[in-house]
Amino acid sequence: MKKMRVFFVLLGLVISIVLTGCSFNKESEQTGAKEVTKKESVDLSKVTLRVGQTGWGTIQEALKAAGLEDTPYKVEYSVFQGGNLILEAMTAGHVDFGITSEIPPLFSSLAQNGEHSKVIAIQQSNTLQQELVVAKGSHIKNVADLKGKKVAYVQNTTANYFLIKMLEDAGLTWNDIKAVQLTTSDGLAALLGGNVDALASYGNAIISAHQKGASTLATAKDILSGDFQVNALTEAISDPGKHAAIVDMLERVNQAYKWQRENPEKWAKIVGAETKQPYDQAFQTFKDGEAQRPTRIIPLSDSKTDSQQDIANVFHNAGIINNKINVTTFWNHEFDQELSKIVNQ
Repeated sequence: MKKMRVFFVLLGLVISIVLTGCSFNKESEQTGAKEVTKKESVDLSKVTLRVGQTGWGTIQEALKAAGLEDTPYKVEYSVFQGGNLILEAMTAGHVDFGITSEIPPLFSSLAQNGEHSKVIAIQQSNTLQQELVVAKGSHIKNVADLKGKKVAYVQNTTANYFLIKMLEDAGLTWNDIKAVQLTTSDGLAALLGGNVDALASYGNAIISAHQKGASTLATAKDILSGDFQVNALTEAISDPGKHAAIVDMLERVNQAYKWQRENPEKWAKIVGAETKQPYDQAFQTFKDGEAQRPTRIIPLSDSKTDSQQDIANVFHNAGIINNKINVTTFWNHEFDQELSKIVNQ
């Protein structure tokens, strides 16, 4: 009788363990099914991702050249003269995703309290074609000569920042010059027309200025960090479909940058055609830029936060930003894990 009682106790334990295991497996299967269902519930064919680009269609042309433009979602591309304009459009709800320098997000956060857009990743890139230039025949030979002179710049951009730094290095302050806020195209026209004495700008404006005989007064090559910021509309971050599309887009962009490095001649032809510069110049600029710092998308990190915080402090100390800014308030880390997987591929 005693043996029978022990037998039934042991039998009960075995059954309990088996049932527990079955229950655990069933629960795991259900959890896995939920995760799969969650992923499968994102129908990218119904998603439209609105992408902002600066200068010219850099992202669109890069994906096209690399054979990566066939996305499972619709993409609407727009071109802006500066990253500040991308964020203005983003604040208005017209753009979901765009890459800017570290400067525009500072001013955008002040305007909208960091509510409408967030920094979600970093694009490491070169710092070439960011210059302070003077027109052909100018008698200005160094930055110190700009005291009391009219200097055009693009507000809330890298040009705004590196002009401050160049003036400081020359022993001048912002108040020592007559700063003229203009767009890239208007600034170029003002320089060539003799309406300003110097121009702080970047990209196509600098390329065109040199083509018209302008000379470099100072370069921001060693002033800027080369960190550009990937910004996303807050609503796009929280929307499962657009969130997934942004991750996919960033992966494609990284692959396109790799294609550029492997096909510099082909990419230089595209850049030359889009920016109206000679092939040899476009090719050499690309090679020099990649040698300085290869372009790629990476997750956010503390060191990148420090870089932007230093810039914010410079603007504050120069009296351009009245209040101190904590840049971490408009950084969003929801893409970090997904981007880590992309970078390590």
